[in-house]
Amino acid sequence: MGKTKSYSISKHVVLDAFKRVKANRRSAGVDGETIEEFEISLKSNLYKLWNRMSSGSYFPPPVRVVGIPKDNGGKRPLGIPTVADRIAQMVVKLYLEPEIEPWFHPDSYGYRPGKSATEAVGVAKQRCWHHDWVVDLDIKGFFDNLDHELVMRAVRKHTDNKWILLYVERWLKAPAQLEDGTNVSRHKGTPQGGVISPLLANLFLHYAFDEWMKRNNPIIPFERYADDIIVHCVSERQATWLKEKIKERLIKCGLELHPEKTKIIYCKDGNRRGTYQNESFDFLGYTFRPRSAKTKLGRFFMNFSPAISNKATKEIRRVMRGWHIHRCSGETLEELSRFCNPILRGWINYYGRYYRSALYRVFNTLNRSLMRWAMRKYKRFKFHKRRATNWLRSIAKRQPDTFAHWQIGIKP
Repeated sequence: MGKTKSYSISKHVVLDAFKRVKANRRSAGVDGETIEEFEISLKSNLYKLWNRMSSGSYFPPPVRVVGIPKDNGGKRPLGIPTVADRIAQMVVKLYLEPEIEPWFHPDSYGYRPGKSATEAVGVAKQRCWHHDWVVDLDIKGFFDNLDHELVMRAVRKHTDNKWILLYVERWLKAPAQLEDGTNVSRHKGTPQGGVISPLLANLFLHYAFDEWMKRNNPIIPFERYADDIIVHCVSERQATWLKEKIKERLIKCGLELHPEKTKIIYCKDGNRRGTYQNESFDFLGYTFRPRSAKTKLGRFFMNFSPAISNKATKEIRRVMRGWHIHRCSGETLEELSRFCNPILRGWINYYGRYYRSALYRVFNTLNRSLMRWAMRKYKRFKFHKRRATNWLRSIAKRQPDTFAHWQIGIKP
């Protein structure tokens, strides 16, 4: 007879966890092993992982930390676990998430099945029309400052499963390996980039913020996507008061509001008089601000609504310029479209949900690249921008399905 395992973990769940990790296509961890290399001996690797997890002998390796550039010139640390560790974390997530998910607040949108960022943006849009003021909360170094004991206390509220509690605690304490190879022990925080981290972060803020708001300010609406939080108020006085109360609450939970980035915003529109120092805010890649709109009768008015942010616009243009389409003179237009369209559709589906006309200035960058491509590819257009543009325009008119942005009317 085989030895009885300490913990009952399904091999089928381990296999499902691998499939989900594979679909995410992340970088290698501290051991340098890629998902393709792990897959070479898949059956053996998954068995070893299941065996160690089931016996309680699985210890997570250090998490590789890389710096992601930020707008202010600094770097945001991103933790990259090994492939095997990502699978192990996914196993725990698949067991734990169904226990936690039903308890989450309906206005918590981040990293949840059936919820989306565009849904959060849409709800925020509607509430800005009915509430004159917003508190835009920014939690300083959120993922890096989570109190481990408070995280574990929250997890224990939803499960008494010993192996889940064991491994969650080990992941919280797993050391970080810096880019110079140094291992650093961690006494707080959870790696931003770990599979289990978003679930733990959501659970932490469920008790630190959502439940606190529900108890103390039940009529004040908010939208939360992980640590991105927007709260709607009826007056500047209420917004100022609430900002201080939230600040006090988060301090008790070991967190701090960023003093410069946390702001009170006046949602100004055609009916709201006066001015305020802040009349716009960014939320999930959209900028909310006063914008011109048109009624069904053709009359223009001013409303407070979202459109793609300048930050998102800048990033999309950076990616498109990185394609170097003007240098791909050996490719056909159809080959270029096959490469571009899946990415373009993703951007359009997300950023085109609200105030789609703002995408014109984004995708005109691609039209200019296509014009330069035509000038390189065809001798008759070599020194003739207008001819190249007119040629592309004629194709866009005859075959608008060639490029995804042409389909929504953003043509050369």
